[in-house]
Amino acid sequence: MKIGIGNDHSALELKAEIVEFLKEKGHEVVDYGTYTAESCDYPAYGEAVGRAVASGEVEQGILICGTGLGISLAANKVKGVRAAVCSEPYTAKMARAHNNCNILAFGARVVGAELAKMIVETWLNTEFEGGRHQRRVDMIMEIEGKA
Repeated sequence: MKIGIGNDHSALELKAEIVEFLKEKGHEVVDYGTYTAESCDYPAYGEAVGRAVASGEVEQGILICGTGLGISLAANKVKGVRAAVCSEPYTAKMARAHNNCNILAFGARVVGAELAKMIVETWLNTEFEGGRHQRRVDMIMEIEGKA
């Protein structure tokens, strides 16, 4: 799978571990930055990964900032994105199974590397259940069309 990843300065080290983990699992990773520990603005990276997912440039996205919140909020402003902040595997599983989330976000100041890997693996290995959940996802996506 082709996965886009983005981060802010607080998540540089964790991103490197997640990129390596994804590559070990056979995934292709497209890194949208940031690439230095210099303070930066997370919305730019949330938007970049969001646009890559929405356009089909990558199949899924992973975003990491201090908490996962700000960067996911930015990504969720892109039409077609369903980004969820997950700090443990159960939420990651439900984000995929029930909400068909196409971007996973978590916080480098919230979860450690090993827990982050468990979250990522659970999220990637969970299939969308469809059925009654598709109707609800459709309802969420219809909200984008309302001004």
